Amino acid sequence: MTTASEPVLSVRELTAVFDLPSGPATAVDSVSFDIAAGETLGLVGESGSGKSVTALSIVRLLRAPGRMSGGHVRFKDVDLRTLSEPQMRAVRGRQIGFVFQEPMTALDPVYTVGAQIGEALRVHGLAHGAAARARALELLEAVRIPNAGVRLDDYPHQLSGGMRQRVCIAIAIACRPQLLIADEPTTALDVTIQAEILDLLREMRRSLGLAMLLITHDLGVIAETADRVAVMYAGRIVEQGPVRDVLRDPQHPYTRGLLTSLPGSGRGGRLQPIDGAVPMLGAFPSGCTFHPRCPDRLDVCDSAVPGPVRTSPERMVRCFLHDARYGHAAPTAAVSSDDDGAR
Repeated sequence: MTTASEPVLSVRELTAVFDLPSGPATAVDSVSFDIAAGETLGLVGESGSGKSVTALSIVRLLRAPGRMSGGHVRFKDVDLRTLSEPQMRAVRGRQIGFVFQEPMTALDPVYTVGAQIGEALRVHGLAHGAAARARALELLEAVRIPNAGVRLDDYPHQLSGGMRQRVCIAIAIACRPQLLIADEPTTALDVTIQAEILDLLREMRRSLGLAMLLITHDLGVIAETADRVAVMYAGRIVEQGPVRDVLRDPQHPYTRGLLTSLPGSGRGGRLQPIDGAVPMLGAFPSGCTFHPRCPDRLDVCDSAVPGPVRTSPERMVRCFLHDARYGHAAPTAAVSSDDDGAR
């Protein structure tokens, strides 16, 4: 039985690279975090920050030329990197559900949605034939698809974008997993449908007791849905902590930049975008990868990589401004790699 001291998912020093003609390019660099039962961790950052690569590495779906080159991913008491591919297939879908970013490409266009939900049940030996179809109907009703009995025999192209995403969620929860990874589940949906999908995910988490990794670039989604947030930039988690604390008092310049660039962050005046753009894979700058865009950069940022610093029992930041040797913040404690992702 998982307890608060035994997270459902524990990621330590996860590193992923892409083998380019010029050599391995690091896409995810020493990422660490924990997710407890019933908890939602939001992973947020601009496009190209490494969020999806992190998620795909966890379930070992990162395709060549990408590969996980280091670190550990423990699901309950098992290191997923040590499993054979047949053993890993028994974990995917059955114990870890995955909602992909684009439902139209995640669903097979030549099979009905009922058949695709039933396949998830059959593959894991949970139901067959009429029982699988009956369970598929229950799942469509659970994810609030109208006229579920009719929609069961529809093909993906016959459904709206929001309904296709609901089908993907139904497939992801079909086997009652303990962990759900949702990769940008509201991308390309209108605002009303986004709210409905987020509400559905919250309901599924409550009713099934799911641990959830929610990946998004939208801090508004994080504020509404997550318990804790990890802010990612250029392959590294630069800040992590309870959602309310991080949004009220961001400690990393990148997090502050994300917040001040949001509509409604200040009354009157123009929005304040972050200068520049996320660096391209294989062209990450040396030192702190955010320093070319950082308004608070120090000389040391150009050449040295900031280590994780614990600024409170539940918060971590990677920034020299919080290092007593360089910054002006109150002295704080350095974090070892073993507890970098601790809650």
